[in-house]
Amino acid sequence: MCGNRRPDQTDRSVVLRWSSHPRCVALARLELRKALADWGLSELEDAAVLIVSELLSNASLHARVTPEQVIETRYFRSAGGLRIEVHDGSPVRPQPRTPDPEALDGRGLLLVDALADEWGVADRAGPGKMIWACLSVPLVRPSEKDRP
Repeated sequence: MCGNRRPDQTDRSVVLRWSSHPRCVALARLELRKALADWGLSELEDAAVLIVSELLSNASLHARVTPEQVIETRYFRSAGGLRIEVHDGSPVRPQPRTPDPEALDGRGLLLVDALADEWGVADRAGPGKMIWACLSVPLVRPSEKDRP
């Protein structure tokens, strides 16, 4: 089994653990869609699903994954939006690359950078790193006809 849902006491976060099997990326997207729907954040779905796909795919390709060191995703709802985290056991920090126009890879972090309000890499307790990305709910502005 690829993932296990572990909500915290406030149920404003979803923590899942994954193997490096390619099908886990699709399952992570599904769990994120469920969380976004539960939290009323479906408007962030397109960008959030693409971000988690890229980050989890990178971790699956490059991280050390053993029974003791799995990949973990964490989705956090906040008042202003969403934070996505991907934890893995590799100390190697990802670097955005200039993609080769003929290559099929190398664009993931460029997509994350374009879609997220902000993103970064941080150390974590234990081996490895955490890559995070934040998305904000767009401000709704009243149209001209709705103003007094």
